[in-house]
Amino acid sequence: MHLMKQTLLEGLPELNLDLSEAQIDTLCAFGEAVVKQNEVMNLTAITEPAAVAKLHLLDSLSVLCAADLKDKTLIDVGCGAGFPGVPVAIGCSDTHVTLLDSLGKRVKWLEEILPALGIQANCVTARAEEAAPKYRETFDYATSRAVARLNILLELTAPFVKVGGAVLAMKGSAAREELAEAKNAVKKLGLQVENILDFPIDGATHSVIVLRKIAPTPAQYPRRYAKIKQSPL
Repeated sequence: MHLMKQTLLEGLPELNLDLSEAQIDTLCAFGEAVVKQNEVMNLTAITEPAAVAKLHLLDSLSVLCAADLKDKTLIDVGCGAGFPGVPVAIGCSDTHVTLLDSLGKRVKWLEEILPALGIQANCVTARAEEAAPKYRETFDYATSRAVARLNILLELTAPFVKVGGAVLAMKGSAAREELAEAKNAVKKLGLQVENILDFPIDGATHSVIVLRKIAPTPAQYPRRYAKIKQSPL
């Protein structure tokens, strides 16, 4: 816990984030819980405390620098072990976070651990394309990390976002390359590129691409995942 907390305290000023002692402790408690659960469930390849702080916690918190999430709704599509959605819920407790993942046992674990740590989030077990009809255009923001290349990811996230909201796509050093590749998807899904924010995390550039929803996503999207993967927009 000590090393994780120290690494967080060193990294937060670089993101210009000012979190309370309680928020930092909760972030560390969640990081520790992920590492512990990883012993019995495949959640992450990153288990060293400083690396968890940098590559999971600080990386996830960069979403808070990309948009004002206070009193807004956000869905984390393909949340996995809870990144970035859980750190966002901790870092801005006024954000109404929904965690979506297709793996039931992962979601069940999140449903158990989050109340135990005093973290509020709605947990949903479903594939993105299956959940889209129920939650279509109901969220202010959708975010996702390490799920798919951008031209695939946007078809899975954009349908959840209401017009006027935005997709906050978390990407690594290939962010601009993936954005160029996704031009057609951006246009077809009713999106517009608003910003690309770069964050230096653990010696590498991590980016959040902000894509504003300027028109409703056509009803035929998202398609079945096999189809999306076979012929990305």
